[in-house]
Amino acid sequence: MATNSSSLSVSLLLSLLLILLAILSSGSLTISGHAFSIQEATVAELQLAFKQNRLTSRQLVEFYLGEIRRLNPVLRGVIEVNPDALHLADKADQERKAKAPSSLLGLHGIPVLVKDNIATKDKMNTTAGSFALLGSIVPRNAFVVTKLIKAGAIILGKASLSEWVNFRGDAPSGWCARSGQGKNPYVLSADPCGSSSGSAISVAANMAAVTLGTETDGSILCPSNYNSVVGIKPTVGLTSRDGVIPLTPKQDTVGPMCRTVADAVYVLDAIVGFDRNDKATGEASKYIPHGGYKQFLKPYGLKRKRLGIVRNPFVVKGSEVTKVFEHHIQTIRQQGAVVADNLKLANIDDILNSSASGELVAMLAEFKLSLNAYLKGLVASPVRSLADVIDFNNKFSKLEKTKEYGQFLFEAAQATEGIGSDVKEALSNLAKLSRNGLEKLMRENKLDAVVTPGYEFAVVLAIGGYPGISVPAGYDSKGVPFGICFGGLRGTEPKLIEIAYGFEQATKIRKPPSFKP
Repeated sequence: MATNSSSLSVSLLLSLLLILLAILSSGSLTISGHAFSIQEATVAELQLAFKQNRLTSRQLVEFYLGEIRRLNPVLRGVIEVNPDALHLADKADQERKAKAPSSLLGLHGIPVLVKDNIATKDKMNTTAGSFALLGSIVPRNAFVVTKLIKAGAIILGKASLSEWVNFRGDAPSGWCARSGQGKNPYVLSADPCGSSSGSAISVAANMAAVTLGTETDGSILCPSNYNSVVGIKPTVGLTSRDGVIPLTPKQDTVGPMCRTVADAVYVLDAIVGFDRNDKATGEASKYIPHGGYKQFLKPYGLKRKRLGIVRNPFVVKGSEVTKVFEHHIQTIRQQGAVVADNLKLANIDDILNSSASGELVAMLAEFKLSLNAYLKGLVASPVRSLADVIDFNNKFSKLEKTKEYGQFLFEAAQATEGIGSDVKEALSNLAKLSRNGLEKLMRENKLDAVVTPGYEFAVVLAIGGYPGISVPAGYDSKGVPFGICFGGLRGTEPKLIEIAYGFEQATKIRKPPSFKP
């Protein structure tokens, strides 16, 4: 007992020391006599500092690498950093100095962390947080990474995640074998949520300018909610999944996680587009507006929008979150929106029950097929199938310290035998629930979006491949953040961006992390 108590005290002291260092750090640089604060700086502010010679990409990357060294031992939001990051920063600075056309790109010289299930063809690993894929070699960059690089971004490193996108077993949110337990930077004991926990933790704590996450069912919206950042979960197919370790092609999507709506939109503009290696992008690319999404960053974007509130079961009477939510609804009305309250979503109990809806049945079968295809496509890998991964985990569970978390979802997926009649029935039921649920609700009430507190509406959006945006909305009495979620039908990102940006500008809720123990 004495040994455990001593270890706990040392761990607590280390955490408190790092917290103190974080609080004392100003994040300011003095360049050519001009002070510039990198902490909380937006993409637009960073680009202006570049233009005015108040900041270089090397200085920016050095700052974030320093913050990762300082904060990551406690927060565990980053798995590894790109050893070429400073070289890429120097290259960006040279391009800017030479006034190269590439230096005019929207994300030029901006460091970005990508979730560790998104492939990068560089010196870093792509492992979904698991030792099973350590040392594997991907055939190419994920399409979204290629798009980021073409937009001038610097790939700073890999963000941690809930291992295997929270689909292995019963491990806690934010935990993976390679980096350990991710911590919420606002309240270290609070849930960071998953699976894109590391992306949210890192951008909230200023360990990166912007980040990328992925979502199958809540994995962008939930971490954004709990870590006080903006998360955009795009329409499925709007962003390519090529090179992303899959869960299910029906629901997987890649999206930005940033400190502001504008930053998230800049990243979204960079990563959307048609990809011949992902057929879902062929249908979804028709939704991309001419001129991109930046044009919808309108300060009064709530004006004349019609928003619906589905209270049951998303609004819990008497809770702290609900009290703040009611206040926000008044603000939304004051900004010129029409609010349709107390709407009913058909079959909501079935939608929220993954077994009753068929979501879990479909997910298990599609996971096995899509993961096997991904693993077989690797240039080199210690594992080539889901069965290999299960065997690896059984063999090395003591090394990974993961035995207590199990892998019952993996085993259930391995037991499936392709897309049979049960899976087809499940997929048909999901489509029916979406048609009779959100689609009917929005059509009959002529809604531009549905608004709910928290992140739980993510399930409704997930099964239909619909988009959603989470925006910081407040902090409870313990200091734990919570968000507000705006969701809509496929391709309605322009309206959702107007609404989310209008809300953000009217409220300006977000504040930097407090690192409370």
